[in-house]
Amino acid sequence: MWNNFKNCFIKDNPVFGLFLGMCSTLAVSSSLNNAVGMGVCVIIVLVLSNVIISAMRKIVPDEIRIPVFIVVIASLVTILQMVLHAFVADLYTSLGAFLSLIVVNCIILGRAEAFASKNGIVPSLVDGLGMGLGYTFSLVLIALIRQVISTWGISFYNPFNPAQMIFDIKLPMESLKVTLFSSSVGAFFTFAVLAAIFAKIKANGESKAKKEAAK
Repeated sequence: MWNNFKNCFIKDNPVFGLFLGMCSTLAVSSSLNNAVGMGVCVIIVLVLSNVIISAMRKIVPDEIRIPVFIVVIASLVTILQMVLHAFVADLYTSLGAFLSLIVVNCIILGRAEAFASKNGIVPSLVDGLGMGLGYTFSLVLIALIRQVISTWGISFYNPFNPAQMIFDIKLPMESLKVTLFSSSVGAFFTFAVLAAIFAKIKANGESKAKKEAAK
């Protein structure tokens, strides 16, 4: 169970390893605020949907399991949207349509089908938390790189309270900034480089494991 949790960050990272949830990853990673906000939303939906689907796995017929999974996920996303709209309007506006698209996020539906529907509540909760944190880690990593290169600074405000500034760091040599990284092109380029790095790390790990097993 805990090995699966650790693998969510490198080996089975949902973004760089499994290439899931790409639309929202590339779209909302323009700033740390949006990345953290979306990450927290996905963690909440992923953990709750995994727990609920695991709890009802024995009473849902196989023939209708996918529609049932979608109804559960859609209900959770709708409740989340209503809460954000009522209490965190700025984040709700920033995430826009991508908040609704959590319903069809491949990470959430994929874990419901591949793991939660076949395992107990506690392992499903851990799996959802691991995948959610892995997704958030990926978002934050892309957003951090894009923000630094495009603005030559790092700023982060509490996504759930924009009036609360966490930090605002201006780096020297601001003339080196590349505004292209604030666009979709920069998002694709950043993702491609990071995906290649993660693939190399994964390949090195597998090669090392094979050599140790052969001894």
